[in-house]
Amino acid sequence: ATTRRPRQSSTGNRDINLVTGYRRFSVAKTTKICPAGEGAEGSAKLEKARDGGKKGTVSRRQLLQGLAVAGGAAIIGTSTEVFADGKFSGWPDRRGMLTDLTECVGCRSCEKACNEANRLPGPEVPFDEKSVFERKRRPTASAYTVVNRYEPKSSDKPLYRKVQCNHCNEPSCAAACPVKAYTKTPEGSVLYNADVCFGCRYCMVACPFYVPAYDYDSALEPKIVKCTLCYGRISKGGIPACAEACPAGAVTFGKRSDLIKLARNKIRKNPDKYIDRIYGEYEVGGTSWLYISSVPFDQLDYPNNIPEKPLVEQTKGFLSAVPMVLTIWPALLTMCYAATRNKEGKE
Repeated sequence: ATTRRPRQSSTGNRDINLVTGYRRFSVAKTTKICPAGEGAEGSAKLEKARDGGKKGTVSRRQLLQGLAVAGGAAIIGTSTEVFADGKFSGWPDRRGMLTDLTECVGCRSCEKACNEANRLPGPEVPFDEKSVFERKRRPTASAYTVVNRYEPKSSDKPLYRKVQCNHCNEPSCAAACPVKAYTKTPEGSVLYNADVCFGCRYCMVACPFYVPAYDYDSALEPKIVKCTLCYGRISKGGIPACAEACPAGAVTFGKRSDLIKLARNKIRKNPDKYIDRIYGEYEVGGTSWLYISSVPFDQLDYPNNIPEKPLVEQTKGFLSAVPMVLTIWPALLTMCYAATRNKEGKE
């Protein structure tokens, strides 16, 4: 028998009546449900209340992330203006993925499909080997997505978390990159261009989800590697390999706005099954990859203290001071140096 948690109210739209008959692994072809609009004022307020006073705490990694974003933005100058302030509203038809963590069975079919679709080298541990769950893994140059197992005390069964690039609406990796090696596409993917990358790895520091991996095995052509949301497939009307391969229907592909409505509807209909939160709806400006869960996300190692605003917006004060730092301070230091030299000459 399962343990039932206290009933929680949903902040989603109670009038939503989802169209039946959407594909098990994709809602890309579902009939439009209501006019575009992904956020809800009530949900936003609830998210802020749930975070409590944690947002005032800045960890060392968060500080480094801010410096990386600001440093890259300072080098590339006004190119950061392509990122919107506040809630991201561009490309309303962008695609996304919804992972229902209560449905994942840990079969690793998504890992195998990703490996084959991207022509990656075979894994050290076979895809049907369960001993891989004995340690927590991160995406690498040879594995764009990995599945980890968790046994939270508040759950009566193990839960599995799929880890990959979340394809942020306003990616901090792109803001931190001084050579514009990253691009946020209208389809939703965040793509990387190895031809212009010179290996500074600012993106690795700036990413709040610790995703970009560095390919150290290629001595002559080292590069950053990560999930592309199967851009080649979705740009031609297809769906990502992992969503297509999932036998349990835990991963759903479709328009991001539709996925949020689908997630809210699941939470509203099953308040004892899900916590009332869609991870990725607001975090760092929102992500293309969304998650729903039966336990708090911090129990599954999701970063739980990241801000709602994009990281590039957190550094606007720093960026406004960059021209002064680059002009006034060098002049002042030169004057001090000259004065010191003159004094030494007189003595």
